[in-house]
Amino acid sequence: MKIPSDVKKDVQTSLAEDIGSGDITAALIPSDKQAEGRIICKDTGVLCGIPWADETFRQLDSNVSISWQVADGDSIEMGQLLCRIEGPARAIMSGERTALNFLQTLSATATQTATLVAEISHTAATLLDTRKTLPGMRAAQKYAVRCAGAKNHRMGLFDAYLIKENHIASCGGIAEAISSARLLTPGKTVEIEVRDLEELELALQAEADIIMLDNFSLSDLATAVNHNAGKAKLEASGGIEAGQLVKIAETGVDYISVGAITKHCRAIDLSLLIDS
Repeated sequence: MKIPSDVKKDVQTSLAEDIGSGDITAALIPSDKQAEGRIICKDTGVLCGIPWADETFRQLDSNVSISWQVADGDSIEMGQLLCRIEGPARAIMSGERTALNFLQTLSATATQTATLVAEISHTAATLLDTRKTLPGMRAAQKYAVRCAGAKNHRMGLFDAYLIKENHIASCGGIAEAISSARLLTPGKTVEIEVRDLEELELALQAEADIIMLDNFSLSDLATAVNHNAGKAKLEASGGIEAGQLVKIAETGVDYISVGAITKHCRAIDLSLLIDS
């Protein structure tokens, strides 16, 4: 799994936020004091965030050593040992919260994602994330999504088109918006949002690569799949409720985008315990 390039920057920002001018509590510990500890799971879920945890302690003191017993994407259980850690006590104390914040948050995203991926595994539909991510955590959360078996939608506003209702109105229509996108940036994937079957037909005529079916009913999704007949990729989106996810996947759509996997997450409970 490709690790995001901004791990170092993420950690620098988080440590600066937490430590500021210095960890005055850790300064109570003798500078030569060594410590041994472990991170354990107090929950169940899917682990994610090891590169960020490693980088946290690396930036504080390269003499901190971490021995992981699991890998990103692994299922974890209550009471499970995740890693052993040893090194300068001050660095371990100072990095504890930042490391755990990354692990708990990214494991939450991975856990939520893995649950939904499993629910639709009997279908051909692919679960996608959205841009509804925590500020400053876009690449990290999208990494967690990949670790859990789903795929990323576009990373941001720069790498693919997603022409929505307001864009369409401003461009003069569906055909006009798609045509302009092809002329402005040839080769970029062009996705357009449609609100009904009539707009779907217009998007098909304009040869969109992906068509987002926004808040379609189950019957309209099935109709859209039959009418599309493989011409474009179809993505179901908009208020996807957990109870409807399987039924939506079973209509035959190619993708289902769910914002909840990155914005409605409950942190996984982890603890760093010092043994000596």
